Amino acid sequence: MRRIIAEDPEWNLATVPLLTELCVNHIIKHFAENPILNDLLPRHQKNVLDHIDVNVPIKVTAPLIGSEDFWKRSCKSRWEVCDVSLYDGCWKRMYFERNLEEIIEHYVPSSNDTRLIDETLALSAPFIRALNIKQLLPPVKEPVNAAIEDDLSDNESDSGDAPTQDHYEMKHVISRLPHLEELHLVYGVRDCGMNFEWNLFEFTQNDCLSLSNALKACTTLKMLHLHKSKVDDEKCRVIIANLLDHPALESLDLSYNKIGDSGARAIGKLVNGRSKLTQLDLTDNRIGATGAAAIAHAITKNTTLKKLSLRLNRLKDDGMQSFCRALVKNNTLEEVNLASNEFGSACAPFITQVLVYNKSLTHLNISCNTIGSEGGKTLQEGMEDNSLLTRMDLRLTEVGQEVEYCINQLLKVNLEAKRKSIV
Repeated sequence: MRRIIAEDPEWNLATVPLLTELCVNHIIKHFAENPILNDLLPRHQKNVLDHIDVNVPIKVTAPLIGSEDFWKRSCKSRWEVCDVSLYDGCWKRMYFERNLEEIIEHYVPSSNDTRLIDETLALSAPFIRALNIKQLLPPVKEPVNAAIEDDLSDNESDSGDAPTQDHYEMKHVISRLPHLEELHLVYGVRDCGMNFEWNLFEFTQNDCLSLSNALKACTTLKMLHLHKSKVDDEKCRVIIANLLDHPALESLDLSYNKIGDSGARAIGKLVNGRSKLTQLDLTDNRIGATGAAAIAHAITKNTTLKKLSLRLNRLKDDGMQSFCRALVKNNTLEEVNLASNEFGSACAPFITQVLVYNKSLTHLNISCNTIGSEGGKTLQEGMEDNSLLTRMDLRLTEVGQEVEYCINQLLKVNLEAKRKSIV
């Protein structure tokens, strides 16, 4: 049989592709310039979505593509770790939230153009439910004379203060996200290394005012985490003043800040007011006995708060006793963390009253406080009359191994009884 071989080295005897296949391949190749999708048959749509470049601009893909397979491919090509369960199983939501977070985290005020953020917000707003901003960069520091810079460095080391520089105003973001429910913010710089300066970790007055006004207007917000941002008493009062009548806020985290008694009194007003808070985290602040008394008074009247953490504060004996008296009256708190608050054995009888009379507490952490062996025996007596508590952290309290063992056995009995009641 005669055989003719073409001069084209790429020529072969394979069947010529179908016209539809050629058309689909053309659409895939030129999708960014001429996006055609909805007019195609379902099988051709799937083919296009499986093969178009994930780097096609989102101004093309955002309004047009709803396929989770495409957005899954986009996420995995961009990030090594992709836990879609954190985004209610929605790959498209993951892509738009993480994309916006990265843009905001790398924006430098007065140096970068805001158009990228504005354009991304316009496209992303319908899909964003939560934002986790791990850093906010300050403006680029202008060069100064070496002698002046040395003088400033010495002053900052002594006083802990630095020239304040405002960050990107988050109100421009929050006000344009109609479905925002969670906001996690850190006013600081990650991985600054040897370039550390105090002004890289500063929550300025203008930052505070801008954020507070935006939070007040964001009526869909359920969770606010503002941590590691040097929020002091004055700024705390401003923020709380704008949250007093918030219709949706359920979780507030102001941990790892500089909040003292004055700020704690403001937080007490929030807890005591018409708020719907179920979780409050004030870990690692500067709250003393006066501030603890204000929060304690508030929880005697609150009927919504379930979880409260005052770990790593300065309650000492007076503050702890005030808090215990309040817990005796409270019937809604289920988890309370009072670890590392410098209180001692004088508080053991008050904690025992909580164990005997409180009717809602299931988790109590009083670790890293010097309760002592006698105080431990008092707690053990209280636990014998308690049937609700299933977890008590007594690490580094010096109550003694025997007491700790006995209390743990009583806790196990309560836990087993709870399991049987559920079944």
